[in-house]
Amino acid sequence: MIRALLNPLRLLLLAQLLFVFIVALAKSATIVALAVLRPVDRLRSSVIAVPTDLRTDLGIATLANLISLTPGTTSLHVSEDRKTIYVHALDAGEDEDIVSDIKQTFESLIRRIENV
Repeated sequence: MIRALLNPLRLLLLAQLLFVFIVALAKSATIVALAVLRPVDRLRSSVIAVPTDLRTDLGIATLANLISLTPGTTSLHVSEDRKTIYVHALDAGEDEDIVSDIKQTFESLIRRIENV
């Protein structure tokens, strides 16, 4: 178990995930700060179903937590079959863009970590 955690490739991917999260955190914090300064009627909040291809409970929990830790988004629920995470977005653009962003940034790296 410990040997699997110390896998150099896994450590590199975890560092990459941390970096991607920090960039997403800064970007989202800026967007939320700007949204707060704009008139309230311009916010378009939405609940979005994000399909996930992650296989492990740890991977799904990691994705849900990264979503919730990113300003402006909160993970609300994981479906019974563990194939969908429902996310609330404070100021949503197109649902497809948010799903794509989550899958391309966080999920793709978590999936790679799961496969190492």
